[in-house]
Amino acid sequence: MSQFENLDLKGFNQKYYDLEQTKFDQFQNNNGFMFLQRNGQRIYGGPPDGWQGPAPSRGCEVYVTRIPRDCFENELVPIFSKVGPVYEHRLMMEHTGVNRGYGYVRFTNIEDAKEAIKRLNNFEIRPGRYLVVTKSVDNRRLWVNGIPKNRSGKEIRGEMERLTSGVRDIILYPSQADKSKSRGYMFVEYDSHRAAALARKKLVQGSMFLFGQEIGQVDWAEPEHEVDEETMSTVKILFVRNLMLSTTENTIRTCLTNWEITV
Repeated sequence: MSQFENLDLKGFNQKYYDLEQTKFDQFQNNNGFMFLQRNGQRIYGGPPDGWQGPAPSRGCEVYVTRIPRDCFENELVPIFSKVGPVYEHRLMMEHTGVNRGYGYVRFTNIEDAKEAIKRLNNFEIRPGRYLVVTKSVDNRRLWVNGIPKNRSGKEIRGEMERLTSGVRDIILYPSQADKSKSRGYMFVEYDSHRAAALARKKLVQGSMFLFGQEIGQVDWAEPEHEVDEETMSTVKILFVRNLMLSTTENTIRTCLTNWEITV
């Protein structure tokens, strides 16, 4: 079925509609990629030919804004493909068929994403129209409060996988008073920003229960700061958190020594 077939064409020029439909079909046929439209966004791509293994890691995606409202994949994807293979292109859409002026491009590796920012930020896509290309936050982690304190990470994960899709990891912190219990909150890591966003939407909208206890507040966790290798090579001090009150300096020194870290 055509991606344009269900658009609300009120106020949408029919001649323009027919032209964009033709461009869209031709571009899809020439590239062999699939399109999917859902949740207000049109998704182009999937793994490129020959791709093996999991989806690209965090840091491979860029945020693109100031896109002309009548600009679509047939113009955008070839531009970004000049930098490197595009794993996925997501364009935010209005119900009228025009885009919302921004989207996301995920490359297959971090280096291509960095190069796209260097080369395509302020790129003149049309006369007098310049794209803004920046690093995507790509936050994949939610903070969930009000969970049962007497359940293990394995049990909690099983329930979260039942309630939401794309769960990659569950992070619990033990109570300082009783190590057999958690602190009543957790961090949930998802496979992608999109999976985390859909999970947040579902958990916020309705009453959700874990082992009979209603989940409390759900929000985005503070994004992890990504540090490049050059900066990390200069780091000489480690910050260690979540220590037990009984942990001594000698205990820490022994652990780090066993990991062959010079203290």
